[in-house]
Amino acid sequence: MKFLSTCRALFRGRLPGQAVIQITTRCNARCVQCGMSVDHSFARHSLDPEVVDRILDTVARLGMQAVSFTGGEPLLDLPRLTGMIRSAKKLGIPYIRTGTNGFIFQRHEAPDFEDRMRRTADELLESGIRNFWISLDSSDPDIHETNRGLPGVVRGMAKALPIFHNSGLYPSVNLGINRLCGGHIPALHGPFDTHGFRQGFFEAFTRFFTFATNLGFTIANCCYPMSDEDRAVYQATSSDSFIRFSPEEKRAMLLALKDVVPDFRSRIRLFTPLSSLDALVRQTEGEAGQTYACRGGLDFFFVDATAGHAYPCGYRSAEDLGPFWELTDLPGGEPVCRRCEWECFRDPSELLGPFGMALSNPLEVMRRFSSRPDLPGIWFSDLRYYMACDFFDGTKPMRTEKLARFAPPQAAPALVVSPEVAS
Repeated sequence: MKFLSTCRALFRGRLPGQAVIQITTRCNARCVQCGMSVDHSFARHSLDPEVVDRILDTVARLGMQAVSFTGGEPLLDLPRLTGMIRSAKKLGIPYIRTGTNGFIFQRHEAPDFEDRMRRTADELLESGIRNFWISLDSSDPDIHETNRGLPGVVRGMAKALPIFHNSGLYPSVNLGINRLCGGHIPALHGPFDTHGFRQGFFEAFTRFFTFATNLGFTIANCCYPMSDEDRAVYQATSSDSFIRFSPEEKRAMLLALKDVVPDFRSRIRLFTPLSSLDALVRQTEGEAGQTYACRGGLDFFFVDATAGHAYPCGYRSAEDLGPFWELTDLPGGEPVCRRCEWECFRDPSELLGPFGMALSNPLEVMRRFSSRPDLPGIWFSDLRYYMACDFFDGTKPMRTEKLARFAPPQAAPALVVSPEVAS
């Protein structure tokens, strides 16, 4: 049924719709990369469950396929969150996601820790969740815990993941790319050198994915760095150097990620599509016209926690579309925006872009593929990989025999992770 719904959307020249619903701006972490840090003083808001119900009714009425409940920190009120997930499930929305900053993994030494983790996993699964992400900023636990202001959570993750897996939920590690994601690497902090910076991030990503795999994660996702945007409606931005990159640095970072992803596709279900990385690199090189523009405002929407209003994405704050439940139909027109790299919208826009364009402008798809002999191979490898990953269903275990087909001739060497953290 999910596959048929996706096919119907693509046949209409649309992508499977999604709504990122910010249910709260409340948070209990101190992340320097986010404007919703507990250290920031501003009026906090949370959507009433009745408002969320109206939003979800509209998501279902418009035939959209996915909802993400984000914050702030969604798990500050787990019963409220699972009630929203349950409502989405009852409406037949197939792809339901949420996540946490990891605060629930504190106090891992407490006698009731295992019971708490088991109850949390069971409650999320019973409500109908498909994907549950956990944020991790660095392969160095001290860096992550200091940045988040959440001591002991990495050790808690390592202890909790087997419990979640036994319940049938396979959380995804969510990396917001930053200069310290691989620990302290000098090349990422000194004067910029293209080769050195790219090699530095190659090492950083290799360290991070190795660490995440050793912790027990079986799915991984990368959030491309979003530095401070003017008047962003989604406050998950910052001007801190932790996530601020020059265009030259961003290009080198994306190239490094593109180098590393193939090394880990057989070890962990890595959501980041190579076709999207290829497109974003080309965009930094001035070839934006050869990429697929974002479907934000056409098939994808951001819904804010202040009033439940719809926006084309979390960053185009000047384009308030009004209350989400007042949308009578999905807008028409061609996508044009390439202003940011918000992976929630850009990755699916790039990966599924050829499907959407094939009906409206098949000659253009053929022209793009013929202009780059390697491009069809990159795109088809993404599609094959997504199928081998069960389209990243977080309620299914990783099928290592299928992922083994994607092992490179010589994968990146495994790095040693201290047993007191990963065991």
